[in-house]
Amino acid sequence: MNRIDRLVAIILLLHSRKVIRARDIADHFDISTRTVYRDMNALCEAGVPVAAEAGEGYSLVDGYHLPPVMFTAEEASALFIGAKFVENLTDASVRKQAESALLKIQSVLPDSTQEFLERLRTHTALFPTQKASANGFRDDILTTIQDAIVHRHVLALEYYAVYRDAHSSRDIEPLGLLYYSNHWHLIAFCRLRQDYRDFRTDRIKAIRIKDDMFAPRDGFSLQTYLQQFDALKDPIEVKIKFDKRIAPLARERHSYGLIDEEADADGIIFTYLTGSLKWTVHWLISYSTFVEIISPDSLRSAMQTEVQKLAAHYSSTATARD
Repeated sequence: MNRIDRLVAIILLLHSRKVIRARDIADHFDISTRTVYRDMNALCEAGVPVAAEAGEGYSLVDGYHLPPVMFTAEEASALFIGAKFVENLTDASVRKQAESALLKIQSVLPDSTQEFLERLRTHTALFPTQKASANGFRDDILTTIQDAIVHRHVLALEYYAVYRDAHSSRDIEPLGLLYYSNHWHLIAFCRLRQDYRDFRTDRIKAIRIKDDMFAPRDGFSLQTYLQQFDALKDPIEVKIKFDKRIAPLARERHSYGLIDEEADADGIIFTYLTGSLKWTVHWLISYSTFVEIISPDSLRSAMQTEVQKLAAHYSSTATARD
């Protein structure tokens, strides 16, 4: 990126934030803070009203507006691809807003760029990854959750817990949204359980923003929460079916790495991310015949090997006693 393009991009970045530190600008553009200082001086000399506050950062003076932004064909295509992902990976509440935003963008594009996008549209598709909402569950709640997170409002939920096959009502403090394992997950502090919980949004049957507000919880950040997954080196996805009678106990004792759960005819299938098949085998053995390994085959083989070793061990000790 040449300097002129970077200066324009810095103005756009300043316009999108109330205040931003020099260090953050440097990281964004992969430049030194010294270069940031020079760029800010250049913008001021060019008449851009940049305000600098010691210890806070840079901001644009209130009332400053940018001229209409023109998109290149490449920028427009990037937004189009992003909109396709939004269409496929969000719910009805977000899809509607994304479609409206894309229409507004397209309406100001030059004819040549619109033609470029139209051709791109006919040659681009995403294979659907989410099942349609069913059984009365909501498909229009992501914007409600986003609003509650930003304004720190308590949410009242009616939530379906697969492992108990029951609905429960609870108040939660919404802290963040995560997308993994083909589903959106709401990370929140549950006032009913007095602990942090992970709620799959497609299992929320009813949701309401309450007037109550909550204060930020000390020691919690979404990035810190994500570190539990980063701590796994080359994580392996495993699927384990637990007998319904002991599934609640398994969930309580072994929640680390649990990313999904699905009801089965005679049990609950838990999906875990694990960094060690050997460790997984050791804790699964404690559930005896109340557990079945669905996948991967390497975990089944590891379990068979461990069971054979146990059988040989007890066979030899029994012989010695005789």
